[in-house]
Amino acid sequence: MSRFLIRRVLGALVILLIISAITFGLFYAIPRDPAMMSCGKNCTPDMLAQIRHNLGIDHPVPVQYWYWLKGVFVGRDYAGFGNCNAPCLGYSFANREPVLGTIMDRLPTTLSLAFGAAAVFLVFGVGAGMLAAVKQGKALDKIASSASLFGSSLQIYFVGYIAMFFLVSKLGLFSQPSWTPLTEDPVAWFSGLLLPWLTLAIIFTANYTRMTRSQLVEQLSEDYVRTARAKGLSRANVFFRFAWRGAMGPIVTVFGIDLGTLIGGAIITESVFSLQGIGRLAVDSVNKSDLPMLLGVTVLSAGAIVFFNIIVDAVYAFIDPRIRLA
Repeated sequence: MSRFLIRRVLGALVILLIISAITFGLFYAIPRDPAMMSCGKNCTPDMLAQIRHNLGIDHPVPVQYWYWLKGVFVGRDYAGFGNCNAPCLGYSFANREPVLGTIMDRLPTTLSLAFGAAAVFLVFGVGAGMLAAVKQGKALDKIASSASLFGSSLQIYFVGYIAMFFLVSKLGLFSQPSWTPLTEDPVAWFSGLLLPWLTLAIIFTANYTRMTRSQLVEQLSEDYVRTARAKGLSRANVFFRFAWRGAMGPIVTVFGIDLGTLIGGAIITESVFSLQGIGRLAVDSVNKSDLPMLLGVTVLSAGAIVFFNIIVDAVYAFIDPRIRLA
């Protein structure tokens, strides 16, 4: 297990290094100069040169990337900001604030949105899929299958705006989506995120219902399940001990990817509900040509996905004894 984790962590670092380098290079392919945007109308060549120096963009692109990468591990000195301790992701071109501090301020919003929605769609999606598999071919199975097919065809920007219009503006059944720290007011935190949770759950629940049903139906037809039934084991014992355990693998895999993606920034969801999370920060960084902030968000998003993929691989060893991690 330890060798597996070390190998995967090293591989993750290489992936993050490649992603950061590609993002850095693509940024400079965009014909927008952050120094010129900051200089104002009465900009002079001397002022422009000073801003470039303060932002650390007065060097060739490979040198800039090396300084940025070095700052992540050992810190960095900025002419216009002073010393930035490791891990230093730089300073925002737009507001001159530390990138890491801004991300940490936005991260609780995204984490609350991601974990809350994941809890809802996992419970309802897996639960509905289990019922559909048990009642295969019956009315409940057909209803669950039809509902999941309908739900999987919906998009978050459509469902979100419809929910906002009817459930908030017209009927007043839900509070206006907002962010309140859990430690300040748990009730306001819950009520402000309930509608985004349910909206995301509508989309994701459909996928988990279909996937859980198909996996369980396949497992219930396997020879080892029929053998367990022939030995006189109870229906519940056969279902949870054998069929359910065999069906968990793909579900855990997809859940790890979905959760990593949500933590990396649900861009559309946060935009629809005006939540100031990581996804909204990424959009603002692109619009403002804010390379340090964009790099920080990109590395965080990629890191979240890679991290949960490693967790999923490790969990596989406990779910399926046939798998061994070397």
